[in-house]
Amino acid sequence: MIADVIAFVLLLAVAAYACAGGTDYGAGFWDLTAGGAERGKRPRWLIDHAMAPVWEVNNVWLIFVLVIMWTGFPVLFQTVFSAMWLPLALAAVGLVLRGAGFALRKPTRRLAGRRLYGAVFAVSSLLTPFFLGAAVGGVASGRVAPGTPAAADAWSNPTSVVFGLLAVATTAFLGAVFLAADARRFDAPDLDGYFRRRALGALAAVVVLSVVTLIVTHGDAPHVWHGLTHGVGLALVILAAVATLAAAWLLLRTSGTWSRVASVTVVASAVIAWGMAQRPYLIPDSLTVAAGAGDSTTLRWLGVVTLVAVVLVFPAVALLYWLDTHGELETLTDTDLRRSDSGGDA
Repeated sequence: MIADVIAFVLLLAVAAYACAGGTDYGAGFWDLTAGGAERGKRPRWLIDHAMAPVWEVNNVWLIFVLVIMWTGFPVLFQTVFSAMWLPLALAAVGLVLRGAGFALRKPTRRLAGRRLYGAVFAVSSLLTPFFLGAAVGGVASGRVAPGTPAAADAWSNPTSVVFGLLAVATTAFLGAVFLAADARRFDAPDLDGYFRRRALGALAAVVVLSVVTLIVTHGDAPHVWHGLTHGVGLALVILAAVATLAAAWLLLRTSGTWSRVASVTVVASAVIAWGMAQRPYLIPDSLTVAAGAGDSTTLRWLGVVTLVAVVLVFPAVALLYWLDTHGELETLTDTDLRRSDSGGDA
């Protein structure tokens, strides 16, 4: 029983990272496709201002996922990271380079340096979600099992490829939706329309790739396909479909809180649907939740730690998101700093 609860908490953490981290990756995708220095100046200006307050804290969800995996389900952790070390290593390198590129681009004065760091940030934002999605596809298709050696087939199979592409499209969708809403907050109506059009295009790509994913999983990951078309998995797929229609309708009208809610519902429902479709397996047909769980005492303490995190950490993260979306964390401009200095001198 406790193992099932911890497994569900792990799934929720994955969904949270897919939504929060995915939004940041999506911003990097649009940074990559914004165009040259002059054409992409304003979109990149918005991306810098929108991401700056929260991009580091979104990785809290990734750390939470890793802690639950290696503590609560050590067999799963060992199996996945042994069989698919290459795509996960590439994703980790991309994660580090992405953060470095974003952090160093803004203070760099030379145009060549800004272009270099910007390219590192943007390309890493594209490759990292692809490799993470490919790893998830390898798990969903059951190509890894305890004792499976590392092999390219574990993450370069049809399910992995479509999962990776779907991950990129999903992050692009989330990033555009959130940036469109931020454009209104920063009083940039031209960028609101700019990103709403891109959000609709990314949403269309998500729909197409979702259909392709269902077709591919029918033959390549039959256990997951069955779970997605029956019971709780099917209900969550329907919820994701309804949220998709709502997001499209909202994006055609305006941007704001409800378009963000709809987009997050789309992604969270899809991720949780995948997790529920795998029941009772952590890795379909080879590793059940019960077999992959750690010692019961460890799981109980992990539950206590999770509860403490819910009480102490999650409210702080929620407050940070609220402050950011309400414009309370906007960075100071040079004019603001000069005013502060003048006031101090006076």
